[in-house]
Amino acid sequence: MVSMDHVYNKILTYLPYVLVLMDMRYEGVKCGQDVDNHMEMGKKLLAAGQLADALSHFHAAVDGDPKNYMAYYRRATVFLAMGKSKSALPDLSRVIELKPDFTSARLQRGNLLLKQGKLDEAESDYKKVLKSSPTEKEEKEASGQLTKSDELQRLLAQSRRSFQKKDYVTAAAELDAIIDTCVWDAASREMRAECWIELGEVGKAIGDLKAASKLRNDNTQAFYKLSTIYYNLGDHEMSLKDVCGCTDPPGSFCCYFPSVMLLSKHLLASFLCRFEEAVSKYEAVMKTEPNVHLFSLLAKARICHALSQSQEASRAISVCSEALESNPENVDLLKDRAEAYIQDEQYEEALNDYETASKHSEGDRQIKEGLEKAQRLLKQSRKRDYYKILGVKRTAQKKEIIKAYRKLAQQWHPDNFQDPVEKKKAEKKFIDIAQAKEVLTDPEMRTKFDHGEDPMDPESQQGHSFHGGSQHFQGFNPFGSGPFNFKFNFN
Repeated sequence: MVSMDHVYNKILTYLPYVLVLMDMRYEGVKCGQDVDNHMEMGKKLLAAGQLADALSHFHAAVDGDPKNYMAYYRRATVFLAMGKSKSALPDLSRVIELKPDFTSARLQRGNLLLKQGKLDEAESDYKKVLKSSPTEKEEKEASGQLTKSDELQRLLAQSRRSFQKKDYVTAAAELDAIIDTCVWDAASREMRAECWIELGEVGKAIGDLKAASKLRNDNTQAFYKLSTIYYNLGDHEMSLKDVCGCTDPPGSFCCYFPSVMLLSKHLLASFLCRFEEAVSKYEAVMKTEPNVHLFSLLAKARICHALSQSQEASRAISVCSEALESNPENVDLLKDRAEAYIQDEQYEEALNDYETASKHSEGDRQIKEGLEKAQRLLKQSRKRDYYKILGVKRTAQKKEIIKAYRKLAQQWHPDNFQDPVEKKKAEKKFIDIAQAKEVLTDPEMRTKFDHGEDPMDPESQQGHSFHGGSQHFQGFNPFGSGPFNFKFNFN
């Protein structure tokens, strides 16, 4: 006879296992309830258009029950509503794996595969839908898509033949029809881009290659072609951006394009240095890639600007003129050459350049101001020019002005002349010299003169008085006694 102690001990031995089983059963019920709750909430939020919140609940439902095909299907529906077809495709495949006779999921996957240009895989899904007792609506859609896929297969074969025959116009037209349906087909876009390149439609090629680079992961070829196109267009920044857009290892042909890197180095350095140094950097650009016409034009345009800004008028005019031969309507080049003409005192030429630039860029304040300045200086040049009187450049410093003044004042001092006619001429010349020095050594008066206003011209001043003027030149003769009464100093 079995003792009660022995039975009691047996019960105690198995009790933990029983409790564990009960706990697992309870957790399973609780987990199932949570999944149902998430599914229900997700459906409500989806119906309300709150896609992000619905997606969170379907994520939780999938995590809670990885074999719940409806959770995957609902999540795929949200992904599609959000335009995330790449994320929807794996979920639809998982639904079909868990429930092969789910025709709605298979039909949706076929449609996504068709848009990606995976025609054979799409046809396989449509045929299986037709064999799995579909609804009337599903049968009609699958049949229509299967017919469309057959037509696309035919068009694709034709486009390849046209491309091989170098009939790029026909090939592009056929690919247009394919891409209208297969909007995510990277291969068709790349082939059409090749057609556009051969036909000289570079902008369209760029559009297709950019789309292809996003549609296919690590699309090295698309990035490389984009970089090459931008490089030949003279756009080194975009070329560098695309050549490093791939994920090839360092040192590969994609991420190491020496010409782009070297050009970018020169062009970047030119922005960081003085105008004089920038010129040498731009000249290095032309030596780096002399066969790319657009890079040479870009470098010449920037050399033109740098020279005009550094007051090297003659060189600037020469370089700007050379660049304008290739692009006569370039507004920036016209403005830079006009500025150089002003520095070289060729006011009529400056006026012509500003007038030409204004025709191509209406409302440009810089052109308007330059035009007014050139007009004033041209008018002024036909009158009295204090810089010419002293024989100095417009960029002359105060020391140069005083040095020129001293030399001319000694040369034209009236006491040096005995003949009454010569003395009279010398007196006039001497007054001009003294007034030129007075204007050009006074910052305020010089600024007015540089803007086309003569501080010594009573008509120009219209009642304004300045500390300069002929009345300031009466006084003693610094070279000795005598009847001459002009006051000036050599400081």
